[in-house]
Amino acid sequence: MGFFGGHTGSAPSPFDAINGPRLAGGEGSHPLHSVSPEELLNPSDGAVVGEFALDQPARVGDGITGHIRLTATKAVNARKAYLRLVGLRLDEVRREVDHRDSKGNLIYTERWVETAGKLFSADAFLEPPIPTSLQPGATWESTFAVPAPPLGPPTAHLGESIIAWALEVRWDIAMGSDHWAALYLPLAQNPDLLRAGVGKQGGTSLMAGVPVGDATINVTSPLPAPAGQPVGVSVSWPSAPSGQGARIEIHRRTNCPNGAEGIIASAAIDPASLSSGAAQASLLVPAGSAPSFDGAGLEIDYVIRVLVDRRLRTDAAIERPLAVV
Repeated sequence: MGFFGGHTGSAPSPFDAINGPRLAGGEGSHPLHSVSPEELLNPSDGAVVGEFALDQPARVGDGITGHIRLTATKAVNARKAYLRLVGLRLDEVRREVDHRDSKGNLIYTERWVETAGKLFSADAFLEPPIPTSLQPGATWESTFAVPAPPLGPPTAHLGESIIAWALEVRWDIAMGSDHWAALYLPLAQNPDLLRAGVGKQGGTSLMAGVPVGDATINVTSPLPAPAGQPVGVSVSWPSAPSGQGARIEIHRRTNCPNGAEGIIASAAIDPASLSSGAAQASLLVPAGSAPSFDGAGLEIDYVIRVLVDRRLRTDAAIERPLAVV
């Protein structure tokens, strides 16, 4: 990892499919912006081919049921074998190293961004009992029923961090590398958790109208707001100052280690419409936006922000939370 070498990022199996230079970049870069969670999954180490079929899409707090079929391509002899549900947290992390000459004088400081992943969940299940030994060409199949994480977090791409899940059959090999067969599991957020106020994402983010001082920011479309669909907003702000312009925006906020606040939608409005109560906008939540959640040490939330651009003065702004699924 020197001046003439490249940098790499990595995640543990079964999410090691693209480990290497694609998961790193120069100072100020965001290597995960071009990576989808599905790309991370390595479906097998080559010893066993797994075929997984789900009865229905997986969702936080629900049961996960389906069918597994395993086919060995080589002999497998393990101490243990089990079905497990594994959750990955993958973060962009800023790195730096000082390079010095033989006298200890600083030549330059090298800075870059790499990704580092860890399994924050690896729940193993006793049912169905997975065979510890398989001969080449042998097949085994069974139905399964396992619980999804009761509170999540859901699968999510936060821009600078990723939460990914997989169903995995793993064989614990003595004095050798484990074998596995895995299925990428898109785990959806459960809107009922948001409505119940579980975690930090419920409450006023699901209210149609939220008072902010003498103002009210209303969401006129259904909540929580689905990604890929427009959000209708109306604003009444009697004391809104005059300005040379005004906007209604949706902001994405995360606590990712290399993250930053981002504006995901914006619409210009007439500043005078705010005080008259006639301000309206339709803002599209981009498809693929991460759902509102907090879990595995990560958080993402959204706010609707109303801003007045005041000439030669600090902008005036009010905001309210918005729940997204």
